[in-house]
Amino acid sequence: MAASNVDENYFSKSIDNNDRTEWVPLTLTLVEYPKGDLIGKCLALISLAPFGIGSGFIALILFRRDLHTITFFLGTLCSEALNYCLKHTICEARPLRRDDIFIEYGMPSSHAQFVWFFATYVIYFVFIRLHHMNNNTIIENLSKFLIISSSLIMAILVCISRIYLEYHTFWQVLCGAVVGILFATFWFALTYLVFTPLFPQVVTWKISEILLLRDTTLIPNVLWFEYTNTRQEVRARSRKL
Repeated sequence: MAASNVDENYFSKSIDNNDRTEWVPLTLTLVEYPKGDLIGKCLALISLAPFGIGSGFIALILFRRDLHTITFFLGTLCSEALNYCLKHTICEARPLRRDDIFIEYGMPSSHAQFVWFFATYVIYFVFIRLHHMNNNTIIENLSKFLIISSSLIMAILVCISRIYLEYHTFWQVLCGAVVGILFATFWFALTYLVFTPLFPQVVTWKISEILLLRDTTLIPNVLWFEYTNTRQEVRARSRKL
């Protein structure tokens, strides 16, 4: 009997302690949608696109080590830092007041700013930096169209998802999109005019050699260059064997 009373007291105290513990969700990845709403579920999945893009950046940086990809990724980080500063300066609440979920400010939308920064930068990159993707002009133009259109569609759908799921108001999303476009314009100009001319010098640094960093600015078609060089190397090694 004494042992059972001790156990009951222990569990009752544990429950009381758990009740007093304040649990805070990680709103960065938490996305809710109305139960049974298929459109809401699809938009909730689409709103996670920034995390897919971030994972892609990390994979590209680890396996390609290209300086332009690194500066692009640094631009997204600076954009997020700018968004944090703007949110904590404006201090505008999200449209729904649910203290257990919406613990962050909503103006401007970080998702909208992220995707429009990415889409705008990609558009500049395709029109200004990306040349001679393929020897066939039709295929090259089609590839550029698909890259630009998919980036824009993704950005639009993410913005719609944030409004539809009531995480942000229309004006919070619009402000985030405008800030993302403007910052992408600034960052691409900074990269193109300031950073890119320094890349040839950066790759000569000892740390760049250790990290295998490379500059592919002067190579018109990186994929074709890597494909042909890999094929030639494989053939040469096959002959030796």
